[in-house]
Amino acid sequence: QAYNCLIHFYKRYLLLKLLRGSLVLTVCVLQPPRLTMPNKDIYYSDKYTDEKFEYRHVMLPKDVAKLVPKTHLMSEAEWRNIGVQQSLGWIHYMLHEPEPHILLFRRPLPA
Repeated sequence: QAYNCLIHFYKRYLLLKLLRGSLVLTVCVLQPPRLTMPNKDIYYSDKYTDEKFEYRHVMLPKDVAKLVPKTHLMSEAEWRNIGVQQSLGWIHYMLHEPEPHILLFRRPLPA
């Protein structure tokens, strides 16, 4: 039997109760929210590098920017859930308080 619950206003979770013999297990699985905003509203910068990292910034529309947490850097699951689409390996590495609608990402350069 499945139950829906809203943990955070921008995350949707599905709670599942799994029965196995007499053991009852509860599992919480992250479900991405359904976004109505087309991806064309998110701006992706060109990539730029230094000696160690490749960087890019992503500018979000104001309505999506409200979903960005102010207390921590986002995990890949979190930024994908608000509609950011990038290849694997990008890490949200810095919060820039004056412009919370701009997300700063980096990934290590290949060795």
